[in-house]
Amino acid sequence: MRNPVSTHWRVTLWGGLLLAAAGWALAAADSTPTAGPTGTLLPVSGPIGPATSDYFVRKLREAQEGGTELVVVTIDTPGGLDTAMRDMIQAILASEVPVVAFVSPSGARAASAGTFLVYASHVAAMAPATNLGAATPVQIGGPAAPGRPDGGKPATKPSDADGEAKDGEPAPGSAMERKALNDSIAYIRGLAELRGRNVEWAEAAVRDGASLPADEALAAGVVDLVAADIPELLRLLDGRKVKVGAKEIELRTAGLILHEIEPDWRTNLLSLITNPNVAYLLMLIGIYGLLLEGYNPGALVPGVVGAICLLLALFAFQVLSVNYAGLALIALGVLLIVAESFAPSFGALGLGGIVAFVIGSVMLLDNDVPGFSIAWPLIAAMAFAGALVLLAIVSFAVRSRRRPIVSGVEGMLHAVAEATEDFDTHGLVRVQGELWNAVSREPVRAGQKLRIRKVDGLTVEVEPARD
Repeated sequence: MRNPVSTHWRVTLWGGLLLAAAGWALAAADSTPTAGPTGTLLPVSGPIGPATSDYFVRKLREAQEGGTELVVVTIDTPGGLDTAMRDMIQAILASEVPVVAFVSPSGARAASAGTFLVYASHVAAMAPATNLGAATPVQIGGPAAPGRPDGGKPATKPSDADGEAKDGEPAPGSAMERKALNDSIAYIRGLAELRGRNVEWAEAAVRDGASLPADEALAAGVVDLVAADIPELLRLLDGRKVKVGAKEIELRTAGLILHEIEPDWRTNLLSLITNPNVAYLLMLIGIYGLLLEGYNPGALVPGVVGAICLLLALFAFQVLSVNYAGLALIALGVLLIVAESFAPSFGALGLGGIVAFVIGSVMLLDNDVPGFSIAWPLIAAMAFAGALVLLAIVSFAVRSRRRPIVSGVEGMLHAVAEATEDFDTHGLVRVQGELWNAVSREPVRAGQKLRIRKVDGLTVEVEPARD
C-alpha cells in the first residue's frame, strides 16, 4: 500500500520543479534582445603570413555561410608575404557580402600588404592618427641588388611599365626586381580602378613607397571614411551603397550587432610554427636529434623528436619562401661541427662549420620583410653554442693526445715485467698477467722487476728496473 503522505510530497516536488523551469524559460525569453542584423568583426594585426591568411579566408567563408550581412576587418599590420596577401584579396573579391577595411585603432597602420587589403575592400576606412602606404615589394631570400642604395626599396625615379626609365636610362634594380615591382603596380592599379579609388597615389605607394595619414588619405580619395571607432563607423556606413559582384547593395548598419571572431587554436598553432625564429629552432632541434639518433641507434626519443621538429620546420620554410642556399649552409655547418668530434682537425672543420652556420642563418630569410626575419640575438646565441661545442671537442682532442698510450705495443714500452725464472739472456717474464719470451743483456733472478725496452713480435727486450 502506498503512503499518501509520500505521494503528496512527491507530486509537490515535481510540480515545484516544473514551475521553476517554466519561470526560468520565461525570464530568459524576456531578457533575450530582439534578433536584428548581424555582422562579423575580423581583427588582422601583426605581420601577414600563412597563419593570418588561413584564419581570414576560413572565417570570411564561415561568415558568409552563417548569413552575416557585413564583415568589418580591423587592420594594423607592418606588411607581410605577397602570397598570403593575395590569398586574402582573392577571398575579398569573391565575397558575396560587403567587406569593410578599417585601419584602427588610432596609431595603427596598414603598410605594404595592408595597403593592398584596404584597396581591395568594398569600403575603406581609417581611424584618426593612422596611416597607410609604403607598399614597395621587397625581395625574399637574398641580398639587395645593385642600384638599391636603401637595401630594400627601389630608387624613386619613375619608370615605364616595361621597366625602363622615362628618360631612356635603365631602371634601377635587377630584371627580377623590376618584374616584381611592375607586377605589384599593375595589381594595385587594378584594385584601385575596381573600387574607384585614387589610382595615381596607389602607384606611388608601390613605386616610391609613399604614405598618407588618415585625413590626407580621405582628401586624396584613397579611403572612403574616417571614423574614430566601430560605432561611428557603423553610423557612417548606414545607407551607403556598395557594389558587390554584379549587384549594388545598400548597407543597413543601424542596430547592426558585430560578433568579433578571434583567431582559434589552429591559427595560433600555425602562427607559432611559421614564426621564423621558432622554425629556425625547430630545424636545429631536428638536425641534432637525427644526428644523436644516428650515433646512438635505439635511443628512439632523439630520433622521434628530431623527425617531428624537422618536418614542422620544413613545412614552415615551405610557406615562408626561404633561401635554400642558406638552408644548405646551415645543415653543412652543423655536420662540420659534429664531424670535428670524429675526425679531430684541431678546429679546422669546426671553425668552417660555424662560419657556414652563421652565413646560412643570415641568408635564410630576408630582413626587409617586417616580422619575417630571424632575430640576430638568436643567430648569435646558436653560433656561440656551436663555438662552445667546438671548444669542448678540441680540448678533449688535445688532452687525449697528451695522455699516455695504455694499449697495444706502444702501451707496453717502459711497462714493468716480472721474471718467472732465473736466466742469463733468454727466459720467461710476466707482463700484465701474460707470459712473454724475454731477452736481457744482464742476468735475471726469479721475481725480479724488469722494465721493457723494446717489443719485437712475441719477444720483449728487458732490463732491470733501477727504481
